Amino acid sequence: MAGALSNLKIVELGELVSAPYCSKLFADLGADVVKIEHPGVGDRARTRGPFPGDTRHPEKSGLFLYLNTNKKGVTLDISKPDGFALFEQLVTDADVLIHNVIPADMDRVGLNFERLHALNPRLVMTSITPYGLTGPYRDYRAEDMSLWCAGGVCILNGGGAEHPELPPLKTFGSQSGFQGGIHAATATIAAAFAHLREGIGQHVDVSVQESIASQLEMTFEFWPYMRMVSSRLGQKPLQPVETMECKDGYIYLCCIEEHQWRAFVDIMGNPEWANEEIFKDRLARGANWDVLKVLLQEWVSQQTVLDLYKKVQARRVPFAPVSTMGDLLNSEHLKARGFFVEIAQPVAGTHKYPGAPLKYRRTPWEIRMPAPTLGQHNDEIFGGRLGIPSARLAELKEKGVI
Repeated sequence: MAGALSNLKIVELGELVSAPYCSKLFADLGADVVKIEHPGVGDRARTRGPFPGDTRHPEKSGLFLYLNTNKKGVTLDISKPDGFALFEQLVTDADVLIHNVIPADMDRVGLNFERLHALNPRLVMTSITPYGLTGPYRDYRAEDMSLWCAGGVCILNGGGAEHPELPPLKTFGSQSGFQGGIHAATATIAAAFAHLREGIGQHVDVSVQESIASQLEMTFEFWPYMRMVSSRLGQKPLQPVETMECKDGYIYLCCIEEHQWRAFVDIMGNPEWANEEIFKDRLARGANWDVLKVLLQEWVSQQTVLDLYKKVQARRVPFAPVSTMGDLLNSEHLKARGFFVEIAQPVAGTHKYPGAPLKYRRTPWEIRMPAPTLGQHNDEIFGGRLGIPSARLAELKEKGVI
């Protein structure tokens, strides 16, 4: 069966994570995605690990191979007039253009919506940039660390109240790119639906900083409601809400409701200290967390993660095991769901990758082909789709255009 988006034609001009992840979500649902990379060097993701056998190779990057399944890959230097002319030909026949070229470089090469809209009025162009296309930070460059800090997450994440000397922390990997990509995908599909209704495309402006800031939950409301500034520092008013170490790993404790706390106390064998006045309710437990934490950690450290998890689940107390990567790979539940998929790539070999967190009954998600090798589909796209003669392609290759 055809994928849900099998009639959608997308051109991707992206590096690393945000634009490639956005277009991957469409490609894995059947969209026809043509990925453009710079001749010779390709997407910067090709330089990022992990690599099989820990040997660096541009065709073996785990990050690149994951982000670019089901895409056709071409090489093209759009900073050259001949290259931009070919780019315009690709865009003329596309429904969507997804890119993460920073605004200053957009201006330099002439990548602007008005120009492309004149060629293809139905085009949806999605620009994923660090700080958006307007405002005083428009032309700033930014990598993952800068964006997590700019988005407000780092100041909330780190050593916690007990370790004010430790610095703020970002999350692992290139998560700002993934967040920008998923927000861009939602915005892009909405713009595509609007095009179906109105027959005309539009420019979608996605700020990665704002994508991150939009996930800060209630942090902005703390000040007007409670006159509190959100921070990783300072004592939590309610407890227990904490990660603690068991014999064989970590578990997250959450039992702030009174019935949850009493159930957990019962599981612990009703120790005498649990009835002390300083632990009488969740606010008291929060105020005296420095004492309570020691008592709880002593008991939790004698348990195994799975045994404790099963005990509290039976009593409807919302604890959660802290999964390691090995736990996820070996999870019976994820195996039953078919979450991890094996993908064979001619250079890197066959390896497991995360699949999709969703199921379609009638229009399936599937891996139809692995990520492309650099320039793999130049002849098919430029020669077959655009009709460029072989002699002309050879000339463009000689000039470094493709």
